[in-house]
Amino acid sequence: MIEARDRLADADIGAVTELIEVAARIDGVGALSEQGFLQLRVGAPVAHLLLRRDGRIVGYAQLDPATGAAELVVHPDHRRQGIGRALVARLLADIHEPELRIWAHGDLPAAQALAAAAGFERVRSLWLMGRLLTDDLPLPEIPHGVVVDTFVLGADDDAWVELNARVFADHPEQGRWSLDDLRDRTAEAWFDPAGFFVARRGPSMVGFHWTKVPDESTGEVYVVGIDPTERGHGLGKSLTLVGLHHLRDIGLDRAILYVDEDNQSAVRLYKDLGFERVGLDVMYARPPRSDV
Repeated sequence: MIEARDRLADADIGAVTELIEVAARIDGVGALSEQGFLQLRVGAPVAHLLLRRDGRIVGYAQLDPATGAAELVVHPDHRRQGIGRALVARLLADIHEPELRIWAHGDLPAAQALAAAAGFERVRSLWLMGRLLTDDLPLPEIPHGVVVDTFVLGADDDAWVELNARVFADHPEQGRWSLDDLRDRTAEAWFDPAGFFVARRGPSMVGFHWTKVPDESTGEVYVVGIDPTERGHGLGKSLTLVGLHHLRDIGLDRAILYVDEDNQSAVRLYKDLGFERVGLDVMYARPPRSDV
């Protein structure tokens, strides 16, 4: 039987985290996004589905009702036993079918097979790109009148949330970030204000590059945003380079980033800066039914 919970007890959070870690060691990729992990831990308004065998959690799914997006994982020792299909069926029962979308991180063969069995098709692709920081790295050329400094926690919060919303107005996840989302992330152990760069024109914030250090050798271009009024003048490339130089200067060997495959301008920019695709996350959904 699948249990549905609005909030998990600490013991269940620990058990789900352990399940995800075990699966990641086998799959080579985590089953939950950063957002999913945060929602698992901070009591966000999402639905948690648990499937137990002999008292142990062997299947987990998380559904964000606001977006219809879900993620799921099955313990490697309990695969090919219908657990994934049962979780998908429950997700379909809990949300209107055309609105349900499921992420497959790494787009592994098992996820492809589960999606096909459920009648889902690929609707969105997120590239993981990477490059060595030991290779040549151009110097940034900051546009005239723009000053780049670092984010000031407590002083820049509102301005950043407002700019982020403008920049990503059409983005299904990033554009929805609130002050709480910002503060959840700045409270994480990885947060370093020295790696959160902000571009200002006069008193106005017009761009940013927030970097992240997910492990001891890798830096991440976490999010880059440019005010729509500043686009086309090279600020995005310059801010990206500011962050990459910072990551290299603190001793990291490699940089990664995530970008939507459909965002061809960003893909071209990152390729021009030496990034190559090294991984893929795919979102699946059922196609709309045609009237016959």
